[in-house]
Amino acid sequence: MPLIEHIYELRTRLLIAMAAIVVFMGFGFWWYGSGIGVIPSLGEILTGPYCDIPPGARLQLGDGDQCRLLATGPFEQFMLRLKVSATAGIVISSPVWLYQLWAFITPGLHKNEKRYGIVFTTLAAVLFIGGAVLAYIVIVHALEFLLSIGDNVQTTALSGTQYFTFLIQLILIFGVSFEIPLLLAMLNVAGVLSYEMLAKSRRGIIMGIFVFAAVASPGQDPFSMLALAVAVCILVEFSIQFARLHDKRKKKARAEWLEVDDESASPIEASGGIDSSGGIGASGPLGRPAPVPTSAPAGGVPEPHNSSPLQAPTGGGSPYDDIT
Repeated sequence: MPLIEHIYELRTRLLIAMAAIVVFMGFGFWWYGSGIGVIPSLGEILTGPYCDIPPGARLQLGDGDQCRLLATGPFEQFMLRLKVSATAGIVISSPVWLYQLWAFITPGLHKNEKRYGIVFTTLAAVLFIGGAVLAYIVIVHALEFLLSIGDNVQTTALSGTQYFTFLIQLILIFGVSFEIPLLLAMLNVAGVLSYEMLAKSRRGIIMGIFVFAAVASPGQDPFSMLALAVAVCILVEFSIQFARLHDKRKKKARAEWLEVDDESASPIEASGGIDSSGGIGASGPLGRPAPVPTSAPAGGVPEPHNSSPLQAPTGGGSPYDDIT
């Protein structure tokens, strides 16, 4: 395929991915203020962790037991709803745009690599959504720790922008971080990272994950940092074990001489006169050669055997007369 056709295909894939995000973004904009049957609205789901905090640790706005966030600008509520719906569109449509990414790479892959591509695309969507769900679960404990640490002196009054920015950042960081183990597995299948390399670097990888969690976590609280680091470390260990099994199976499928480096001699299987120890087997004694056959005329003088295939004719002609 020429380069211009690759560019056209990339444009088509991007348009399909953007269309899916926009469609689910519109769905998220509607879902923000409306429930779906027994499923509450998206706004109620996202404000749930904040409303679960004891009233003494947050500012109570509204009448009765209603839980509300603070808006400090005329367009803040609209922009906040738009931001939340855009995040929902990216998360919900992740299977679509991940599939478009895989479909663009597929023509350059072999048959077995395409099979792995389908599995990796599905796992990427599942891990991204799983990371977002875990972030939503963790944020309950993170907010309770952050907002109740000084509740005897002050009361927290969060605006909608502050709260949802913190929530969206945490969801995206968890979702993207959950793709790291899948990336390691893909590099192993592609032959870039081997199990030996991953096993030797296990301690460094774990240390790097904890440092990344401490820096990337938006709240800098111990609950979100530990939850992110521990979850990613567990998934990385699964990817390392996958690399071990994959390399073991690949090694069995390769011929023995392919594992020898270029400066070493490849093993030779024993055959013929070469025994299994690499030496040449002993040969038997040589027999006496057979006598050369002769023809004895009537006079008793033996006539040497003529080994030439051309016999001179008795008529005195040329030996090549009979050859046409």
